[in-house]
Amino acid sequence: MSEIRTAHVAVDKITIRRRPTASITLVGNPNSGKSTLFNRLTGLRQTTANYPGVTVEKHTGTLQLTSCALELVDLPGIYCLGGFSADERIAVDVLLGRIAGAARPDGLLFVLDATHLYQGLYLLQQLMEMQLPIVVALTMTDAASANGIDISIEVLQRHLGGIRIYPVVATSGRGLDALKEALETIATVPAPSIPESWPEFSLAADDLIARASLVLPRIDVIQALLHPDSPQAVTLWEKCGDGPVVAVREQLFGDEPPQACEARHRYRWIHGVLRETQHQTPLLEQYGARGLRWLNQPWPATVLFFVIMALVFQAVFSWATPFMDGIDFGTSLLADAVGSTLPDGAISSFISDGVIAGVGSVLIFLPQILILFLFIILLEDSGFLARAAFLMDRAMRSVGLSGQSVIPMLSSFACAVPAIMATRVIPDRRDRIATILAAPFMTCSARLPIYALLIAAFVPDRNVGWFNLQGLVLLGLYLLGIAGGLTTAWILKRSALRGPKPQFAFALPEFRSPNLQTVLIKLLDRARIFLKRAGSVIFVVAVIVWGLAYFPRAQEIQTDLDSAIQKATAIYTPDELEREVRSLKNSAAADQLAQSYLGRAGRFVEPVFMPLGWDWRVSAAVIAGFPAREVVVAVMGTIYAVGEDAEETSLVEKLRSASWPDGRPIFTVPMVLGLLLFYAWCLQCVATIATIRRETNSWRWPVFAWTYMTVIGYTGAFLIYQLGSL
Repeated sequence: MSEIRTAHVAVDKITIRRRPTASITLVGNPNSGKSTLFNRLTGLRQTTANYPGVTVEKHTGTLQLTSCALELVDLPGIYCLGGFSADERIAVDVLLGRIAGAARPDGLLFVLDATHLYQGLYLLQQLMEMQLPIVVALTMTDAASANGIDISIEVLQRHLGGIRIYPVVATSGRGLDALKEALETIATVPAPSIPESWPEFSLAADDLIARASLVLPRIDVIQALLHPDSPQAVTLWEKCGDGPVVAVREQLFGDEPPQACEARHRYRWIHGVLRETQHQTPLLEQYGARGLRWLNQPWPATVLFFVIMALVFQAVFSWATPFMDGIDFGTSLLADAVGSTLPDGAISSFISDGVIAGVGSVLIFLPQILILFLFIILLEDSGFLARAAFLMDRAMRSVGLSGQSVIPMLSSFACAVPAIMATRVIPDRRDRIATILAAPFMTCSARLPIYALLIAAFVPDRNVGWFNLQGLVLLGLYLLGIAGGLTTAWILKRSALRGPKPQFAFALPEFRSPNLQTVLIKLLDRARIFLKRAGSVIFVVAVIVWGLAYFPRAQEIQTDLDSAIQKATAIYTPDELEREVRSLKNSAAADQLAQSYLGRAGRFVEPVFMPLGWDWRVSAAVIAGFPAREVVVAVMGTIYAVGEDAEETSLVEKLRSASWPDGRPIFTVPMVLGLLLFYAWCLQCVATIATIRRETNSWRWPVFAWTYMTVIGYTGAFLIYQLGSL
């Protein structure tokens, strides 16, 4: 009989998971450490979704405390309640409860950067007008100390009307216990008093509310007075009449623009407060401080930028290869196991060639995605990404963009999907869309197998001076993609996306060490978004393409194959028989593909692509490669009766010997150059199209991108083939 043992666990060691009783919003300037603090407080208990009707992400998490739980909402960083970019305007609308399904928060956790008090205090003064409980987390205190900045928290609290301030270092967790205790009692925290910076403004708004018996929060009345053309101003005018509103505006602003008048009052107050609360202490000259100052200079920073970018590309293409090979090996092994277990037929082909190959075509890109985003997150959290954008700003302005478009476009050399997702850092919607439409032109890794195949087959392997001709052609294709992307941005910024020149002014954050927990949380979040948004679409389309390539099946072809195998069995030796059977099966597969729906589609569209020098087999490969370019080589192998498991050299020879019915070669130099240009400029990636749809929240731009890139790719290939064939 087994012995029953009793385990004793201390009560204080038992964790009780509670449901959130209140919603607290994290607010702060960009690069203030807000997201790092959010990740520290919530850990993995967080979710990511979009606000209703917009593409701005809503990060929510649960903070488990001793006696309660709170829902924390991490909004995009903002500098003021004016909101210039789309992301900032949506963040402000969420704060003020203007978005359906997003109620006003029960309290605010304001993140104040100790190294940039000047900016943070401006926003805090505006938020005090909301009359909500506020707790302030003073972040970057370690960076402030390292820079010799000493802050008198007691004096600052007094000027803020008693709002409690808690110094924290989010990367190390220092000060978080005290902050959690404050958040636990935030419901009992009284609303802030009238801000010192402009009390007349607050009192005038209260007086207007009292005289007109308005049921409006003070912050809505203040925003209506500051923004005469806003919907809030219209509501205020309807309830109060034009006379009282005009009188209050003349009393407060006179002839001065309202927002300029507000900025003058609040910044004057901030300047006086900082004289009392912030002091510069003697800073020891250390080699580390000298090195950081040296790196902030233009030339060293530029050199370091290109060195880091070279390292990023090396990592994306080299470090990811073993993992990608492992995923490819695993999916191939699984497909072979299914093929050997199930009898030949539609079910076996569907599972191995459709489902497994479809999922594998998504997963194989995951290592590149994670490595690329790992570097982007590290560069962003360390403060270097902002410097890189600033360094390239002048060059990007020549095509109508700003330095914020640099990193997403560089990311496209690995994959356009994460690059398009990375455009969220661009505040201006026009610049963001222009960058999104330029990103697919960059030579992604999915194009490389096609380039390598065609260059190896038709570009002579000889040197031109010190350089290899094949390498120069590959470099030319990369430059061709860059030229196409930048030209597209230049055209769009002078036509459909015409607007004011992008403003790119921001405070450079301090260099700081990234927090490992924050980096991992962001990395997992990016991986989940990639697999969910892009993966599902690729998988579905890959299965559809399999169906088009598999059906209908011609029984005569299968009968002829069985008969040929029986005859070969009586003639060849075992080794010869294996090669012959493989060749017969490959020929049968090519015949089945030729009469399949995909083959028929290739023959149907052949007249369209005939001016480019393509026959039905090339046209079918292009159609099959629409979901993902990397399948083109495998499709060509099947079409040319080589098979997916054949050596690349075999396919090269088949392409070289491919001919029209009259004996003319199909793959001439003009045709190959046109085909390369077509793949360089044509948008053949359903994952990219789906991501553009998600990021722009409209089908207008992905349809335009696909049509535009297909037209210029077709036109370029047409001109090259026709002129080269004269």
